Amino acid sequence: MTHPSPSGLEPDHLALPGPRGTSESFRPVLLDPSRPAGAAALAELRDSNRLHEVHDRIEDQVEELLGCVAPHDPFGGRSRSRAVADTVGPHPDAYGRWAWYPWSGRLVHVLPEAEFRLVRTDRNRDKITREQQRGLLGRRIGVIGLSVGSSAALTCAMEGVGGAFRLADSDRLGLSNLNRLRAGVHEIGREKSVLCARRMYELDPYLDIEVHRGGIDEENIEDFFGGEGGGHGLDLLIEEADAPWVKVASREHARSLRIPVLMDTNDRGVLDVERFDLEPDRPLFHGRVGATTAADVRDLGRDEALGFLLDVVDEQRLSPAMRDALTRVGHTLSSWPQLASGVMLGAALVTDTARRILLGEPLPSGRHSIDLETLVPAPAAVPVRHGAGR
Repeated sequence: MTHPSPSGLEPDHLALPGPRGTSESFRPVLLDPSRPAGAAALAELRDSNRLHEVHDRIEDQVEELLGCVAPHDPFGGRSRSRAVADTVGPHPDAYGRWAWYPWSGRLVHVLPEAEFRLVRTDRNRDKITREQQRGLLGRRIGVIGLSVGSSAALTCAMEGVGGAFRLADSDRLGLSNLNRLRAGVHEIGREKSVLCARRMYELDPYLDIEVHRGGIDEENIEDFFGGEGGGHGLDLLIEEADAPWVKVASREHARSLRIPVLMDTNDRGVLDVERFDLEPDRPLFHGRVGATTAADVRDLGRDEALGFLLDVVDEQRLSPAMRDALTRVGHTLSSWPQLASGVMLGAALVTDTARRILLGEPLPSGRHSIDLETLVPAPAAVPVRHGAGR
């Protein structure tokens, strides 16, 4: 696992990563140009061959900041240029922070953390008040499984639901993942955990993200949850793993630590909510697997594992297409089908529910379904398109 450095703390000199370090990096370096160490590191970077692009739109960000603070009179009777200059001071380069992204070679000038967060989340108001937003940014969310889970993690970060995250997945991006993951062909073979962290940091360099590159196992699960010696605990878990042991063991830990768990099944918009924070004796998976423990599912074969997962999701509630597909996986299908639309819907459901739980709403445990084919049904008789017969 890779632990983060404190936000905004730069080294005495910028340790420029070599080719391998750059390809595996996922955390930006935040440079404070008002401090000698930050200014020296920034100068070193500008003189290096690692820098591919400098993006400095700090004046635009300051203008937005002024509009967020005083929308009725953002410039206080001054000209736009005067108001911006009064904010950044005589040395604009020394205002705010510079975020260095080693994997892309970009250096980006951004507002100081508090001001950055205020502007970036301003359009959330007042669906989320500023007080609520500050509270949400103080929460830590764990995400296990970064295929479906990566969209949920990114949407949470985008909405400001959580300011700290722990991500876990041992898999690497494949070409077939690009039907539902936000990535590019140049990233095939990269670790999904690294790619997810990069996307999140690119929209908010002040996030605190820890990455468990090897996924979750017996040796690191305590560390992931922030148990003894594991640092800060989780406030909420999003579980999207495929392995039965991980699904059960993560819930056992969440229940013992009274951490709520969310899971999107990515079929018919099924969302599971398990409020172990309110119900510390609640059976796992709403009681669908009885008293099954992580030890019981550790060594399941392929067919047994599939049977366990079908018990978890309730095979009878699956869509006809998914039920049919499961009988053909390994024969005429390489894996079960997943669509980008379903993944994005799941990310929205998870993020909305996570926000409400973390804000203290008394959402109960349960299984919910947002089936778009039911909500937006096709008519019994499809009208012929005008002119189609010509």
